Amino acid sequence: MALVESEDENTPLLSGDADSIEDAGRSRWKSIRVMYFTMFLSSVGFTIVITSIWPYLQKIDDTADASFLGWVVAAYSLGQMVASPLFGLWSNHRPRREPLVCSIVINISANIYYSYVDLPHSHKKYHMLLARAFVGFGAGNVAVVRSYVAGATSLKERTSAMANMSACQALGFILGPALQAALSFIGEEGFFVKILQLKFNLYTAPALLAACFGVINILLVITILREHRVDDYGKQIGAINYVSEEQVAVAPEVEGNIDQIAVLTSNILFFIILFIFAVFETISTPLSMDMFAWTRKEAVLYNGIILAAIGFESIIVFLVVKIISVRIGDRPVLWGGLVIIFIGFFILLPWGNHYPKIQWANLQNSSMPTVGLGDNPLSNSTVEPTGCPFEQIWCQYTPAIHLAQYITSDILIGVGYPACNVMSYTLYSKILGPKPQGVYMGWLTASGSGARTLGPVFVSHVYTILGPRWAFSLICSIVLAAIVLLTAMYKRLIAFSVRCGRIEE
Repeated sequence: MALVESEDENTPLLSGDADSIEDAGRSRWKSIRVMYFTMFLSSVGFTIVITSIWPYLQKIDDTADASFLGWVVAAYSLGQMVASPLFGLWSNHRPRREPLVCSIVINISANIYYSYVDLPHSHKKYHMLLARAFVGFGAGNVAVVRSYVAGATSLKERTSAMANMSACQALGFILGPALQAALSFIGEEGFFVKILQLKFNLYTAPALLAACFGVINILLVITILREHRVDDYGKQIGAINYVSEEQVAVAPEVEGNIDQIAVLTSNILFFIILFIFAVFETISTPLSMDMFAWTRKEAVLYNGIILAAIGFESIIVFLVVKIISVRIGDRPVLWGGLVIIFIGFFILLPWGNHYPKIQWANLQNSSMPTVGLGDNPLSNSTVEPTGCPFEQIWCQYTPAIHLAQYITSDILIGVGYPACNVMSYTLYSKILGPKPQGVYMGWLTASGSGARTLGPVFVSHVYTILGPRWAFSLICSIVLAAIVLLTAMYKRLIAFSVRCGRIEE
């Protein structure tokens, strides 16, 4: 018997004619595409404000420093880390529509909350922290999305489907900063919507736009998404929109036979991959403001353009990865991606005898050095001071990072990260085999979220106290450790069906 689409969610999708099989196939791919769109919006929700968080934080609360920025960026991932296993477990026992709709509603509410963080009279930075944590909690549905796509595709389809999903994630990564850059024309002051008590400016507009995207996402999930599940060969094995995934029959010989060491290794590698990219995206705005003396508005605009360009680059990488992985396999692509990331961060190390412009703030001392100050911004209090803050002692003895270094590093990381990202969770889904993957995908997402939590905190503290040389040297060491781990565990990171001898690699 074959599966067909049913309008009644509680009716098993069973029929015996060939047309129904074709309808079921169309329904399956429509549902997968809804998951692509959900992943796209999750990415947009994170990146649409990432380049403006630091200047917005400085604007609303002058007690916030670069270390607190790390916590604000990390709050998103901390919320996602907590939510991912919960939503994954929920999706194993109930229709995936339920956790998806719930998570998107939370995400919409949190983005609206973010738009109002300037309204309270005090503790504004903590309101921003909470808002980003709730946005991240709503983004915990990524575990449900990955679980759905893994369960609804055959082993042959999976790499391509995962690459497509990553391409949608990259498209969100592009449009997020691009939309932020496009909305920068509104300006820092913008205008006040009295009836809503809302300040509509370049910082709040992107969050409100993300909330609108969430409404569209809910409508698509409710009207189009249907439950589908296939085996490694692509044969439909059951509809779970009316029964728990745990009740889906699994062959006795595959029960409890997952290689847990391979699972643990995959989680560690995914953690490292997300950790180093979280470091990169967190530090880009403060680093560019310190090294290139950009203003807050310039940093938002220029970094938005750079990140959007990296996103376009990532889509090309995903398309190439789909072809290369078929010829040489998933593991060599993952290994090569890590090597490229290592080179990218190594290039970012500061060299030479050119030093950044120092921002002396409000110090008015004739004995203070004047080299590199240029036009003194202190003569006009309305001019925003730029350069590397004098409180960061390393600014006075650490060579500046050149714009060419920064852009070259961006290009290399923009190649290595997407290749590693898609290969890591493609391999993971293959290692898990035919068992329901909701909880396992929840742990993988939690692992990545933990990395996104620790990465910003790590780099904001190390960068503020010790400077870019120490920060990027430590990152290079971490990437090198990942390459060694992958090399050591190379032979164990294979698909479940390959390990069991049912399919040849």
